[in-house]
Amino acid sequence: MSNKENTALDLFTIVQKEELNSITKKLVIYAPDIAAKAQAGQFLIIKVHENSERIPLTFSDWNKKDGTITVIFQEVGFSSIELGQLKVGERIQNLAGPLGNPSEIHKYGTAVIACGGLGTAVAYPVAKALKEAGNKVITLVGARNKDLFILEKEIEAVSTEVIYSTDDGSKGQKGFVSDLLKDLIAKKEQINIVFVIGPPIMMMVTSEVTRPFGIKTIASLNPIMVDGMGMCGACRVTVDGQIKFACVDGPEFDAHKVDFKELIQRLKCYIPEEKQVTHGEGHCQCHNH
Repeated sequence: MSNKENTALDLFTIVQKEELNSITKKLVIYAPDIAAKAQAGQFLIIKVHENSERIPLTFSDWNKKDGTITVIFQEVGFSSIELGQLKVGERIQNLAGPLGNPSEIHKYGTAVIACGGLGTAVAYPVAKALKEAGNKVITLVGARNKDLFILEKEIEAVSTEVIYSTDDGSKGQKGFVSDLLKDLIAKKEQINIVFVIGPPIMMMVTSEVTRPFGIKTIASLNPIMVDGMGMCGACRVTVDGQIKFACVDGPEFDAHKVDFKELIQRLKCYIPEEKQVTHGEGHCQCHNH
């Protein structure tokens, strides 16, 4: 899309929509001011309609020239389903971003990115930035089965090497991303830093693989978040025994200092309510206020 075409668009208009697999969608949104400042590791807050809740989504990509940003998400709850129902040409009510601190990108040497599930969408800009900084980038990607991988060509284009694993063995090595990392370390691969991005349990297990070897490991956290600007406190996490807010202090932290058990427990707080709204067991009142 040319800049001339873009100037006719309203802010936050959806210019492209794609289904990456049965549960994952990709939206490209016209937001030139946000695209101009976005960096790897940062996120934005989306409010689909006037009475919708605010939801955080990490940038998967951006294009400064076209003035667009890309988000990838799974339709797993009321708000993500609501977002997924929007069509090309429709606009999102509000976007706030870029928020959070960008990833610390330096020339480390060999950087490993261990990602699973939707974490691949977050890992892509980090891998791209690390490669551009002159690192050898080894990306480890896991999924339950071969049909759930996303952005394979994109990840391969910005990585020195990509290794896949699946729970059922349908693609790559049978097992988990943590197993791939164990194999790399066992082969005496010189690893200078590891980024873990994905479900909290995966990040917890994978970060324990690097702990005995003293390999610097960074986790991108995804706690419950409402405000996104450090005022509500919903995204609080414990890091090295201290309370941190993922939105303003993170979202990336030293994985060896994160209390993952607390994070996992807090993420379970609203599961009954989410099921009630998403599966129709009750009536959501969010649009009746």
